[in-house]
Amino acid sequence: MSDAVKAENPWKKLLVEFGPLIVFFVANNRFGIFTATAAFMVASVTAIAYTYLTTRRVPPMLWVTGIVVGIFGGLTLYFEDELFIKLKPTIVNSLFALGLGIGLALKKPFLKTLFGPAFPPLTDKGWTILTQRWALFFVFLAILNEVVWRNSTTDFWVGFKLWGLTPLSLVFAASQVPVILKHQIPVEDGAV
Repeated sequence: MSDAVKAENPWKKLLVEFGPLIVFFVANNRFGIFTATAAFMVASVTAIAYTYLTTRRVPPMLWVTGIVVGIFGGLTLYFEDELFIKLKPTIVNSLFALGLGIGLALKKPFLKTLFGPAFPPLTDKGWTILTQRWALFFVFLAILNEVVWRNSTTDFWVGFKLWGLTPLSLVFAASQVPVILKHQIPVEDGAV
């Protein structure tokens, strides 16, 4: 089995993407936010290392998330202030929205660059629509994170990250399937 095939295993991909968040949730429930933050940092580095070792590359989104977790997790532990780790989702989602917005302004839908190989071939219009929608969704997630952490307990916020934002993201991704199908470029028989 080639590295490319291994990299596309959806269960491993889900584990890499959501494993650190699950570690954060479990550690917070057992040991509190500061231990959970340290565990989250270690799990994020582990996810990056695992991805690199199995695919010989690390997707940009995983790098951004890992770097921001490292910075804001480090600040949380250094200052013993949970504010920093609570800001992490706002910062990450804002950075993703900004990056996609810049791509749109330059007429280069960055989603195509990030996810092109994992998607069926799409028209430029399809990539533009998906990029616009994801940029707006990332803005929505940043705002939602701000509302939740400012108006709830830390334990509720940690649970919401796993049991609220994760399903919301999966539902949003699934809701984009009609756009993908509508703007898919037909592949001729025999073409790979």
